[in-house]
Amino acid sequence: MLYGILAATTALLLAALLAALFRGPGLRVRAFDRRRQRPVPLLGGAAVVLATCAVAGTCTWTGVAPLGGGVGRLLVAGAGVALLGLVADVWRLRVRVLVAGTAIAAACVVPYDETGVPAGMLAVGWTVFVALAFRSLDHADGLAGTVGVVTAFGVAACAAADLMDGLAVLLLSVLAAALTGFLMHNWHPARIGLGACGSLFAGFLLASSAVFTRAGYGTWSSSGVLFALTAVGSADVALVVLSRRTAKRSLLRAGPDHLAHRLRRLGLTPQGATVLLGLGAFSGVLVGVLAHTGWADEENVLWVAGGALLVVLLLLRVPVYGARRVVSSQVRAQLRVRSG
Repeated sequence: MLYGILAATTALLLAALLAALFRGPGLRVRAFDRRRQRPVPLLGGAAVVLATCAVAGTCTWTGVAPLGGGVGRLLVAGAGVALLGLVADVWRLRVRVLVAGTAIAAACVVPYDETGVPAGMLAVGWTVFVALAFRSLDHADGLAGTVGVVTAFGVAACAAADLMDGLAVLLLSVLAAALTGFLMHNWHPARIGLGACGSLFAGFLLASSAVFTRAGYGTWSSSGVLFALTAVGSADVALVVLSRRTAKRSLLRAGPDHLAHRLRRLGLTPQGATVLLGLGAFSGVLVGVLAHTGWADEENVLWVAGGALLVVLLLLRVPVYGARRVVSSQVRAQLRVRSG
């Protein structure tokens, strides 16, 4: 336990330091988050990745706290996904390239001997979905990091219940600490962003770690627990897809139609929207952990699914498209009246 605390503390401080150091290079190479109105450099994800890999790798290399073969392979695959995301942050990549690269990495780490091939293929698809969902959550200051920290602790609790010490005490706790250090610079107003590098890395590690913990359980019950652990990311993707399809917009066309965007339009502050969604993530994660450990019936995840569906349907009613155009037309009309 002591080495886990020391590793997490080191990861937190290292990620905070690297995030501060990477802000300048991010501005110089103009790796900005183009979905935001102000320039936010995207190399904060590199700080999270380097801190996580450096601390976990050092513990394994020195023999202080070995990750284990399967978990070590998971970390290497996550680093590969992070490198692909970094290329996307700096030079742009098509979404299909990110999907293909993440799918290949996921296919290399799924424990097929425990899940079976059909369920393993489903796990690959789910891992890709969660990784992209975390990239989608990186649309507001502090949101992806906050949800990532909450989810990491939840998956770590599930892993600890199954005595997976390398996964729970080292990898996931180090990831949670690195995200916390990054959040020191990403809380509103953010000075640096997570980017595809960090969001894909966090989503991939969390999803594949959750698959490790549920390997050997039933497919149906595992799908419910896995959804509960990542309910906020799933709800954000569902909201965006339904909204853009209803408005007949391209699914790849960015817009102010995510969870935090709509909560802001309802009057919440940036910090308030992030805290509210963090509490939502905590609620889902708590149900998932209780269902995994047997402290609650697995049917309780249906309440999480129902709550997520209700939130999506309610927020779909919040207008997000064409608002600026309407405001600008009203302003022009007033100017014409005054000039007349």
